[in-house]
Amino acid sequence: MPSSLVSLVIMTGSGRDSEVERMVALAREAITLDTVERALAVEAIGCIVIVTDSASLAESLRGKAVHVELEVPGEEFHFGRRLRELITGRGMEKVFYIGGGSSALLLSEDIGHIAETLLSADELVIANNFYSTDFAAFAPAQAIESIEPPTVDNDLAWLLVEQAGLPCKELPRTAATQLDVDTPTDLMTLKPHPGVGPHTRRYLDSLELDTSHIEHALEFLTDRDAEVLVAGRVSASTWAYLEQETACRVRLFAEERGMRASGRQARGEALSLLGFYLEEVGLERFFATLAKMSQAAFLDSRVLFAHRRIWPTAADRFYSDLRQPQKITDPWVRRFTEAAIAAAIPIVLGGHSLVAGGLYALVEAAWARGEDLARHVETL
Repeated sequence: MPSSLVSLVIMTGSGRDSEVERMVALAREAITLDTVERALAVEAIGCIVIVTDSASLAESLRGKAVHVELEVPGEEFHFGRRLRELITGRGMEKVFYIGGGSSALLLSEDIGHIAETLLSADELVIANNFYSTDFAAFAPAQAIESIEPPTVDNDLAWLLVEQAGLPCKELPRTAATQLDVDTPTDLMTLKPHPGVGPHTRRYLDSLELDTSHIEHALEFLTDRDAEVLVAGRVSASTWAYLEQETACRVRLFAEERGMRASGRQARGEALSLLGFYLEEVGLERFFATLAKMSQAAFLDSRVLFAHRRIWPTAADRFYSDLRQPQKITDPWVRRFTEAAIAAAIPIVLGGHSLVAGGLYALVEAAWARGEDLARHVETL
């Protein structure tokens, strides 16, 4: 039935083809449980619908005031069509969509602010990222009928603006709005953050995650004498955040943004300056050079993989992030990971989320340790 309140839709898939993918999937389930409990405390939220193919998540939600739509595992899932079915089938008027791993640090106050803002508007999209959406609230919900339903959620806000004509407001960029759990590195960046919910905290504490290199790297983010290197698909807004919110100097290599969406990766056209250097000097000298240039490095390794025209399995990518080379099947990725581990400085490996929301979370965690330095020059 239609409601004057905001309908919350959370979509959480299982994705458990390997042990390490199961690790990430279970983390997203824990995040979903925390998000549900926080949302239940928000007066502006009416019905809560969870779409998942995980029987264990459905069981964990039993007894809570939510509706669970249990999908069949393994069947093809189309995000846009499924969201449209929910909206029309349940008569939703104002919708807040959240991807299952994107709300690990969203508090009840954050959810409430978004929902209340949407309630006060007739036409509006509120997105965490206009160009690559992880969560978005929009009204009227029927605007979903005016767009080509996207296969994944990243295009949702853009389509609602470009095709449905809704105005858009983008949320301030913080760890809470930018971190989306996609890889094991995201779990390691979450672990030191004080804003993690109880379900997620228990799950993270149950894992044997070696975060010593991340803990070491955090020290330099609040060190005026340090230089930190960040490389990969880094946006201008992330660079600006680092310049304002860290005490260290930042050496940045921004390369191949949009390589997947543009098709450059699939066509073998992705190119990286660091990748060319790595080819010239080899793995050991590559990491030795990074150690001469910085005290810690955060690398979006997927750009280097794409430069080499390889795309390892999800399991190999994830085991590389976890610094477990003995479990990696691809010989070059194994040697790459071993060289990163042997480097003289902490090297944090990950995907796009590491050099996006992950950095926001790590910077917040670094300052939460109690440092009391001015982070940037204040503007007039």
